Amino acid sequence: MSVYKIALNFPKEEIYGLTSQLRRSAVSISSNIAEGACRSGDKELKYFMTISMGSASEVEYQLLLSDDLGYIPASVHKELEDKIVEIKKMLTGYIKKLKAEG
Repeated sequence: MSVYKIALNFPKEEIYGLTSQLRRSAVSISSNIAEGACRSGDKELKYFMTISMGSASEVEYQLLLSDDLGYIPASVHKELEDKIVEIKKMLTGYIKKLKAEG
């Protein structure tokens, strides 16, 4: 996972701060998708997709903060920002589909 790799280069004093939060937020995106997929019913699935969207927004901000603090190069921030925006677009589309069906 790209976020895990870039966080390896963060200052050691961030191990329990930004490093930990960024990693947990990134893992939360896919974890909530997986949990929602095994639940019964679209209402629960939509709930977990919404939680994933929140986690994606957290990652988006934490990447911006990492860039602002000089922990990652601007080029890396741009690459990861593009990926997280794409993930958010996919989640938005899926959530809209679930709302339309339910």
